[in-house]
Amino acid sequence: MSTVSRTDAKVRKGASFSRQVAAFVGATNEKANVVVRKTALGLLANVVEASPVDTGRFRGNWQVGIGARPSGTTEASDKDGSSVVTAAASQLEDSKLGDTVYVTNNLPYARRLEFGHSAQAPRGMVRVTVARLREILEGAVEDAKQGGGGGGT
Repeated sequence: MSTVSRTDAKVRKGASFSRQVAAFVGATNEKANVVVRKTALGLLANVVEASPVDTGRFRGNWQVGIGARPSGTTEASDKDGSSVVTAAASQLEDSKLGDTVYVTNNLPYARRLEFGHSAQAPRGMVRVTVARLREILEGAVEDAKQGGGGGGT
């Protein structure tokens, strides 16, 4: 084999390695993005589930924002929280590693409920969910490892 042929083979092999590295980086980034989406959705789902419910207006006012905190309130009522979680899953489809994801409820009485005003949620919703963050994150990582998509929890 001539020197030129050996060099040519090494270049081709290097190009193949570069493609492999690029493919690995792409797959790793997508898995990280899945973890971001699943963690954010898991946090929201847990907050919604922990929320006290009377008319469903409080649960219906949980909102997700990517890059900016949602403002205002909605007229939505969602006693079981499924509509809020479904809407958030759709919003989070484009979220990725590095994005700031906000979970908020802008109803005037949200702060009082978080700090024990309701017998249904005496320890709040956000605080008890944040206490479970590691568990939610580990579940999202495991799901991403197993090839789970960007959807539900």
